[in-house]
Amino acid sequence: MSNPVSDLVLGFQGLVADVPDLVQPLIVALAGAVPFIEGEGAAAIGIIGGIPPVVAALAGAVGNLLCVAVVVLVTSRVRTAVTTRRGGGVQPVSARREKFEKAYHRYGTPGVSLLGPLLLPTQFTAAALTSTGVPPLRVLAWQAAAIALWTTVITVLALGLIRFAA
Repeated sequence: MSNPVSDLVLGFQGLVADVPDLVQPLIVALAGAVPFIEGEGAAAIGIIGGIPPVVAALAGAVGNLLCVAVVVLVTSRVRTAVTTRRGGGVQPVSARREKFEKAYHRYGTPGVSLLGPLLLPTQFTAAALTSTGVPPLRVLAWQAAAIALWTTVITVLALGLIRFAA
């Protein structure tokens, strides 16, 4: 049985190999916008595809951040519309939402943003933060930091593995 994420990764790797060099970073950026692949996975796809590591990392991170920015802006507008319509009233809280809010109160926006990619895609974390009322610019700033951190870490590890295997 195939895994949809690994199928996507293989598809992006094949696409990177099949397009002209100038287009390859755009494919990596597109891969970075996909949840569960993200900037770090996209950077690894680009490096394996022969793109210079810095270019692959930047392309993956930019693709991931652009997608997260769209999610934050849409979630912020939806939250504003819902709270305006309800008059800011109290909403029932699901078990999943309660768990997220507990983590948020314990770690704050920085902690949830930086540790979130270990459990969830940045798009999901950004939407959850924004929907709880964290200002969109604060969410974007911390998500950008998380994307830069994790993309850099995975890029360095991928380079180390490639050099070790060579």
